[in-house]
Formats: sequence, C-alpha cells, structure tokens
Amino acid sequence: MRGSGGRASADAVRQRRRRLAELVSQRGTLSVDEIVAETGVSAMTAYRDIDALEEAGLLTRPQRGVVAASASRLSEVSAALRLEQHGTEKQQIAAAAAAVVRPGSSVLVDDSTSALWTLRALAGVPLTVVTNSLLVARELARTPTVRLLVTGGEYQPWAESLLGRTTLDMIAGVRADYCLLSASGISDDQCFHPYEDVAQVKRAMIASAEQPILLLDHTKFARRALHRFAALADFAHVVVDSRAPAPELAHLRERGVGVVVAPG
Repeated sequence: MRGSGGRASADAVRQRRRRLAELVSQRGTLSVDEIVAETGVSAMTAYRDIDALEEAGLLTRPQRGVVAASASRLSEVSAALRLEQHGTEKQQIAAAAAAVVRPGSSVLVDDSTSALWTLRALAGVPLTVVTNSLLVARELARTPTVRLLVTGGEYQPWAESLLGRTTLDMIAGVRADYCLLSASGISDDQCFHPYEDVAQVKRAMIASAEQPILLLDHTKFARRALHRFAALADFAHVVVDSRAPAPELAHLRERGVGVVVAPG
C-alpha cells in the first residue's frame, strides 16, 4: 500500500485474489460477508475481486451475495487436481507431442500437467529438461536419461512451481529446442491464463524455444481466462486431442497454425 489511502500494488491484488480463489475452491461456496471477514478488505473491494475472478472463469455467483468455485476452473487452483483431470485426452496429446520431440533435445517445461504427461510418454528418451515445476522435477529426479535443470524463483504451493523474476531470468538465459506448455483458455486465436505470473513464465519459455509446442485438450476451446500470453500462430505445433471441435481446427488451419490431432 502507498500510505493509508493508497491503492494496493498489482502484486498484492494478485496475491489477494489468488487467496480468494483458493478459499472458494477449498470450501465450495462463500458469502461476501465471509470473504470480507477472511480477507480484511471492504465489501466494495471484495466485489471487485469477485468480478475479476468471475471474468477469469474461476468463480460463479449461484445466488445474490454468494460465490462458488467454477468446476471448469478448479484445475487452475490445485496442481494435484489438475494432473488427474481429462487424463485420457492428456495421454492422447502426450503421445502425439512426444513423437515430435527428437532424442537428445533440450526442452523447457512449465507447470502444465499435459507437459508432465508428455514427459511420461518420453520415458527412456535422452533429454535435457529445464523446468520451474516441482511436480516435473520430482518425476524426473531419478531418471537416468534426463539431465534436469530446475529454475530458481519463489515457490507457489498452489501451482507446485517456482515463479517470479528469478525464474524469468533463468529462462531468458537459455535457448532450448522445444518448450511444452498449455493454455487455460483460447479466444480469438489467442492463449490465456488466469494468473499473470504464470503467463509471464509461458511467454519467457516461448521466447527461449526454437519450436514452442502447445498442448491443448478440447475443453480449453470453451474457456476464458484473464491474461494473454501468446497467439496460436506463435507455436510450431498445436497438439489437440481427438475431441477437439472440428470447426475450430479448420479455422486454425486456415490461419496457418500447425495443428496436430492426436488419434483417439
């Protein structure tokens, strides 16, 4: 805060809204009065936060004065939950994406669980992996065919990953053959994520990779999120599952996007 009457910094606002999203995810529903009591903000600020999280698709308002977790977006709050959602589709995507990655390559991997599934599909393939995800790091820690580099940064337990300036600086200092990442939502040929600090990592990885690969299950075409991090045309490959909507895929191909549809 800049003095008693100043506005909260952008970082403080993000942290407060993330905390609110986590509270609602844990409890299912919260009243505005409960939000005010839990966060210590005014009712006006609480409503602004609710509006922002609703716009990002994280919350819904089933009745006046009450907010609920959006079932389609709980995956952005909990990395462990996200890993298990849409497992069949993610395995399809992983197999197709793994076929693109050459043995001996270097790969940037963010906290996307679809990327983790892809690394599982690449088991036994020699790789250098650079990641900010502790889920990925734990998975690969005892893999003899993988040289593992973990970025620095501030640990965020909700994402099981490292974020912030240190993370971005390390990513900017490497040049990888590929990056593997996903999006929370697709709109107007653009990729979005609800949290700016995660979106920054995705931007940095795209900039540091020769061939960025986007891993996209069919549910993402019907979602919205707050922060843009890339255009679909920024990716060398956009790998989708067999249930991806045909009209959307036809549109992307017309725009020159390199779409790979995983077999069902």
